Amino acid sequence: MFAIAVTLLPTEPAGAQSEVGAEPAPKSKPPPYSLPFQLRPAVAASVVRYDTELAFYRDPVTHDSGSTMASMLLVSYKVTEQLAPLVRLGWVWNSPAELPPLKPTPKSAVGFLNPVVGALYALKLSPELKLAFFLGLTVPVGSGGGNSPDPARAAANRAGIPARSAMDNSMFAVNDFAVFPGVDFAYVAHGFTAQVEATLFQLTRVRGDAPAVPDASRTNFTTGLHLGYFFAPFISVGAELRHQRWLSTPKAVENDPTHTLRDTTTVAFGPRFHIPLGEKTWLRPAVALVLPLDNPMADARYKIVQIDVPFAF
Repeated sequence: MFAIAVTLLPTEPAGAQSEVGAEPAPKSKPPPYSLPFQLRPAVAASVVRYDTELAFYRDPVTHDSGSTMASMLLVSYKVTEQLAPLVRLGWVWNSPAELPPLKPTPKSAVGFLNPVVGALYALKLSPELKLAFFLGLTVPVGSGGGNSPDPARAAANRAGIPARSAMDNSMFAVNDFAVFPGVDFAYVAHGFTAQVEATLFQLTRVRGDAPAVPDASRTNFTTGLHLGYFFAPFISVGAELRHQRWLSTPKAVENDPTHTLRDTTTVAFGPRFHIPLGEKTWLRPAVALVLPLDNPMADARYKIVQIDVPFAF
């Protein structure tokens, strides 16, 4: 009679190492933070981001339609967990609506905006709370400036301001050097993001003279609220309220008979997709519809489509 001895070895749990020294394959985690559409991020990051807004509007007097495209390219690099210097470039294309009689209609034109250099310093106050400080400067070399600007490019700069919800005025102020500090505060938990932002712009004229460039200095303020929620690891939806106000009184605001140029308020909403391309690389494209909440943009029936394509690495 033969006896057969069988030794039972403990089986490896699922996902255990199959070889000595082997490590499990890394898994990408979805970003729990809802990236705003036009507000700054509240985290330091290495990213290349192309953001464009295509605005359609109608002249309230002639009822003729016009369109403007304003685009930004941002490159930032995280040198530490808290600090990320950045550079931002921009351009604008304008196909203007026909103006009322006695007002010459500008031609279509493309113009380049003032570049921005700056840095973001981000603090993680707790697992849920994020605080970020920003300081930016513009380089006043944009097209359409000086005492004798090209009329079409100067008109493109003016048209680009509402196309960007008046949140990037310093880049379109091609005659001015601007310094703008800002702060962002965000709550991030359970797939939900709530973020508030405030930025102060101090603009000083460095190109041109009065009366062609009437304002020696101007002070501008922008603020915003972003709410976002992840419905799945690959998709989030966001809504954004933006507001801009001139704290000083530039000549354009002083001479405005409609009394509507001091403030601008818009709202944006849309989805963002989160596509992992590697262990630490993400493509996070978004599309948003932007609508005005006050005049003069509401009177001109502005409708703006924003396309935002950040590549984080």
